[in-house]
Amino acid sequence: MISTDLLLFFIASSLVVGGGVLVVTVKNIVYAAFALLVAMLGTAGIFLLAFADFLALVQILIYGGAVVVVILFDLMLTRIEDFKGLTDNSQKPLAVLASITVLTIMMYAIVSTAMPSSKSDPVSMIDLGVSLFQDWAIPFEVASLVLLVALIGAVVLVRQDDEGR
Repeated sequence: MISTDLLLFFIASSLVVGGGVLVVTVKNIVYAAFALLVAMLGTAGIFLLAFADFLALVQILIYGGAVVVVILFDLMLTRIEDFKGLTDNSQKPLAVLASITVLTIMMYAIVSTAMPSSKSDPVSMIDLGVSLFQDWAIPFEVASLVLLVALIGAVVLVRQDDEGR
């Protein structure tokens, strides 16, 4: 009989692998973005099974929410006519060969490497929060300002391009 944890792990890992395969194989890029969301939710499920609740929440909020929304927003701002000629798949066999080669090398590295056991003490959420708001507050604010400037720059570029038509 299979345990509940193992069954949930198989379900979550199937979501990750299935979503990842769909991201690279579907023709419609919007469907690929939603497949990425499925893969991110599966990753959050694996974090939950590993009792990493905070990482699961961050995975859902940042990657599952924000990144997928940014990708969809970017797709709405992109003129699809500019990319009609990019449907040539002449390099697909080479890409498959390169992917299989990289996968083989990675699998060999994973199997042949001894994993050390963790001897560090777990960090509490309170300590993590205090560290983020005391030690890392300014770098986070700088990063948020850089992202805000990039977003404003993207809007300005799109508006200038629309006025030029």
